[in-house]
Amino acid sequence: MSEHSHTAEGHEHDEHAGMTKGKIWKVAGILSLITGIEFIIALWAIPGGYIPQHIGNYIYIALTLVKAFYIVAYFMHLKYEKLGLQLALTVSFIFIIYFIVLMLIEGGFLNLHMSVHS
Repeated sequence: MSEHSHTAEGHEHDEHAGMTKGKIWKVAGILSLITGIEFIIALWAIPGGYIPQHIGNYIYIALTLVKAFYIVAYFMHLKYEKLGLQLALTVSFIFIIYFIVLMLIEGGFLNLHMSVHS
């Protein structure tokens, strides 16, 4: 009979091999940098009149989406999942955002027309 030793030592998880301490610190640094940029915009650029509020809002949304990507991709390990799962989650997320935007547009339209007719 052959003997099989089942230890944790030779069983590396190849799908998570890319998450080293250096990669974690790099992603944490990127997230901190983005957060710092958001604070600069909120506490200096908008109050100082360098950026209008509506432009600042679009910048916040873009930076928040970038931060969400890094969190989901690296800390929730979606980057190391199979392509099918990545696509399913991404398409679902896009549809959810699309429907939220549609509902906000419709709500604004209804609010405008209901206030005119009352």
